[in-house]
Amino acid sequence: MANWRQQLILRFQERDSNEVQKYKDIILQNNRLMDNVAQLKADKLRISVENEQLRSAVANNTGPAGNLAFLTLEKKLLSQQEELTELHKRKGENSQRIVDLNIRIEELNAQMNDKDRQLAQEKRSNASFRAEIKMYVSSMDELKRLNTTLKDEHTALQLAFSSLEEKLRSVQEENYNLLERLKDYKSRDADKLNEENESFLRKRSDKVRRELEDAVRETSRNSSSPISSEAIDCTNGIDISGIDCDLHIPPMSMNPTNMYAKFEAHEGEVSAVRWCPTEKIIATGGADRKLKLWDVRKRSPEQLAVLTGCSQGINSIDFDSTGTYVIGTSNDKGVRVWTVADHRLRHTLTGHIEKVMAAKYLHEPYKIISGSHDRTLKVWDVRSSACIETKFVGSSCFDLVTTDSIGASIISAHFDKKIRFWDIRMEKPINDLLLPNKITSLDLSKDCNFLLCSVRDDTIKLLDLRMNNILRTFSHENFKLSCDSARVGFNFDATRIASGSADGSIYIWNTLNGRHEELLKGHSPGTSYSFLHSSAVNAVSWSPTQSSLASVGKGRRCIVWTAEL
Repeated sequence: MANWRQQLILRFQERDSNEVQKYKDIILQNNRLMDNVAQLKADKLRISVENEQLRSAVANNTGPAGNLAFLTLEKKLLSQQEELTELHKRKGENSQRIVDLNIRIEELNAQMNDKDRQLAQEKRSNASFRAEIKMYVSSMDELKRLNTTLKDEHTALQLAFSSLEEKLRSVQEENYNLLERLKDYKSRDADKLNEENESFLRKRSDKVRRELEDAVRETSRNSSSPISSEAIDCTNGIDISGIDCDLHIPPMSMNPTNMYAKFEAHEGEVSAVRWCPTEKIIATGGADRKLKLWDVRKRSPEQLAVLTGCSQGINSIDFDSTGTYVIGTSNDKGVRVWTVADHRLRHTLTGHIEKVMAAKYLHEPYKIISGSHDRTLKVWDVRSSACIETKFVGSSCFDLVTTDSIGASIISAHFDKKIRFWDIRMEKPINDLLLPNKITSLDLSKDCNFLLCSVRDDTIKLLDLRMNNILRTFSHENFKLSCDSARVGFNFDATRIASGSADGSIYIWNTLNGRHEELLKGHSPGTSYSFLHSSAVNAVSWSPTQSSLASVGKGRRCIVWTAEL
């Protein structure tokens, strides 16, 4: 009951404020003017009555006194007329003011109507905004609930991942121990084989010596021309009458002279190639921003996967020691890690400000080190995908290697012609070596005793890391490196090295004697080699277990070479 009365009072007050208060001054002024008009009309009537009385008095009273009274009345009449004129003038002015005020009132009414329309529109907008706010609040609540659910799922997945990672770590440690045991067994087998070979050589040498001595004695009996005992002096063999009795054990590795397979690997230039350490799988990367895995067990290689994620061309590829992960570096300043089994992108490491030229595992599978054109080396924690250390080098890095899976030592090659040796626990390099020109790539022998360096002066240096000096320099009159990132490599027993050349050929040298042994020729129109590389070879990679070689270049082609027919 009180509500509708209060609403009526409020509406009356609102009507008074809209219809009365705005015109209150005008109404008061108008009432004042009406009062003045009524007063003037009464004065006019009174003066008219007095005038008539004076006229009748003048008509009745003639003479000097009457004239005097008439003049007095006439003056009074004139003054009253002037006053009346003034009042009419003021009335006209007040009327004009009333007209002006009415016009102003109409203008204010129009403005008020516009304001009312705007107010109504703003009220409608406000109502729609309130509805949107309610909708957004409900959506936010829903997203919060969804976020909570996802966090719970992420926590569960993280726990599962930690458990699987722990299992993987134990399996990798077991695998590492097995590899060490396998290396030990192979070393024992090699020592045993060397002992058997030496025993065989001694027995064979003694046998040949006895046979020759018997032959000499028989000859001396039949003829009187004895053979000098100096002719029978050979420690590793016997050379008599042009007979070469040196005994050589066939080398375990041979030169890959036959083309095993060729295929179009990418849509443009191919800049990187790497063999998987455990399977017959080759990884290639090119300017088409893709990293591809190929099964080369058959002469027609099968594409296993296309690993994507890079936004620019790939510069280098590397596997971990178990072949579980593959790393790719790119011109888009990033390092990416994929799993070989399910071909999924696991980690994207970003932080360099220039293109990344190389990356290796530093402590499998937890840490990775990368080298970039931004003159830094960065150590990454793979578990958190974060950079945990930055080493400022002072020169662009072209390539790097780590001495083992634990990553105690790092070797990096740079634009300023220096090879830098790092201890991971120290900020600055523990040593460096100056070469004649900038270094394009590095490769380390399996025993970590020898380092291979390709230098931009078209030579390849073999370093003995135990003595920290240059052991041999490999070159050829027609050999020229194709680019600043050309990759060279050791074969599986470090007895041979291979490198691609700018003319599309591949050169192979023997590390034991420094000789150039093989030339796998490139494109030559009109010859049988026209199916090989038709442009510069950028990178080569040896098989980790046999005498097979993969090569890629500025063309789209990848070729696999083998020593088998």
